[in-house]
Amino acid sequence: MADEVPVRLSRDPRGVATVTIDRPARHNALSSAVVAELTAIMAGLHEDASVRAVVLAASGPTFCAGADIGEMRRAADAAPADNEREARCLASLLLQLDGLAHPTVAGVQGDAFGGALGLIAACDVAVAAEGARFALTEVRLGIVPAMISPFVVRAIGARQARRYFLTGERFGAAEAGRLGLVHVVAPAETLDEAVAGVVGELLRGAPAAQAEAKRLVRRVTGRSDDEDRALGAETAAWIARLRALEEGREGLGAFLERRPPAWSRE
Repeated sequence: MADEVPVRLSRDPRGVATVTIDRPARHNALSSAVVAELTAIMAGLHEDASVRAVVLAASGPTFCAGADIGEMRRAADAAPADNEREARCLASLLLQLDGLAHPTVAGVQGDAFGGALGLIAACDVAVAAEGARFALTEVRLGIVPAMISPFVVRAIGARQARRYFLTGERFGAAEAGRLGLVHVVAPAETLDEAVAGVVGELLRGAPAAQAEAKRLVRRVTGRSDDEDRALGAETAAWIARLRALEEGREGLGAFLERRPPAWSRE
């Protein structure tokens, strides 16, 4: 079954590694198993000098539905230290992906909600199918997009983040391109070709220079490893606190019970 191996890694002779979230029956939700596997794979790729580029993909019609809500609800009931420890796992994954030595490309089809936008924004280049849909739905669950916020805000800017963090509304691939969340929008039937085109351009660059270019962007935008780690820890504590509060419990519970939350005025 797909859940037994939630992430697949493949390589081609050029040194292109494709990391595929393989949990289509659950819309590729970011369970603890998926997060742990992605983190381990990215750590291994980071140290592998034979890797030239990394593609982040997902199987099935949905790229990623975001966090596994059932697991988040259980974490809210855990002891505070355990709740925060679980939240730090996603923060660590995003830091690992963002800091990867090799160029990264996300290929996005279908829905990409919540935590999925963190994965996309942490990649160097994002390519989306025309029919892809995006949303930062956390406020509708009584929480906030805490761990993904540094990456998403860097991608789309603070002004746009205010709108989409607050409304939780869905937007399409064209809007994602306008916002800067994705770089290329392609017809769904040619998504793989569009990703391959970006990868082909990346393979023309010098690997060490590309790693230095990534470090350069971080440096000139005022970031450091220590500051990124501190921010990851702070945002993990933020989400752990909110999902244990009344609104967070109500929102996550309402989602699982398929009913409107108490605050909804739809």
